[in-house]
Amino acid sequence: MREHLDPREALVDIYCKQLKLPGLKASFRELARDAMEQNQTPTAFLAACLAKEVEMRVQKRLSTRLKQAKFNEIKTLEGFDFNSIPKLPKTKVISLAECKFIKERENIICIGQSGTGKSHIATAIGITAIQLGYRVRFIKVYDLIQELLKAESEYRLPRYLKNWNKYDLVILDELGYINLGTGSPLLFQFCSERYERGSLIITTNLDFSRWEEVFGDNALTIALLDRLTHHAHVLPFVGESYRFKESKEKLHPQI
Repeated sequence: MREHLDPREALVDIYCKQLKLPGLKASFRELARDAMEQNQTPTAFLAACLAKEVEMRVQKRLSTRLKQAKFNEIKTLEGFDFNSIPKLPKTKVISLAECKFIKERENIICIGQSGTGKSHIATAIGITAIQLGYRVRFIKVYDLIQELLKAESEYRLPRYLKNWNKYDLVILDELGYINLGTGSPLLFQFCSERYERGSLIITTNLDFSRWEEVFGDNALTIALLDRLTHHAHVLPFVGESYRFKESKEKLHPQI
């Protein structure tokens, strides 16, 4: 037997579509039943409907910004084993996750050997920033260099650099794994553009004294470090590689 369709509900559906209220459209029937069962006032019912619309918009905005950030994978602070990296100041990391450093346009530099969780912490802070309403973008340094070189060769570098201004926080992952070659001046320009205008999180496997190895220019390296560290929080990652530890445990499980 065909279910009776209430013309008033159909009308609400139409109005919600015209007014672009998907949250209200999806939930008003259930909320109406609850309102009748609980003998709610019309005002309480209306408030519940609008709350659902706001909730859906917040979730949609969060989902959109997570996609725009282009994280390799989702990581959280709760999922990080601070005990394995004892020299990493947990209190400091949790404080940074409040994202006041973004408001102050400060930077974070995560330094340590491969596999110690630098990208994990950078990503976790980035996700927290998105939840707090900031726009975030994650990109590996190698990929950024390729994009910068391409933009320069196509005579659209200024427009490309300007496009990054919409992000409150940019996470540059894996600085130091390859020589930057002709991309060094471009990365310097990229970071200089953000100086005191937007925040950076940089993960690197090299101490500052070795950055010249990848930039290939002493003067440029000094100038870049001067800008990056002027308003920066440096986090040390000293410990055994996560990946090495996991591989070892698989080969030699504890009995």
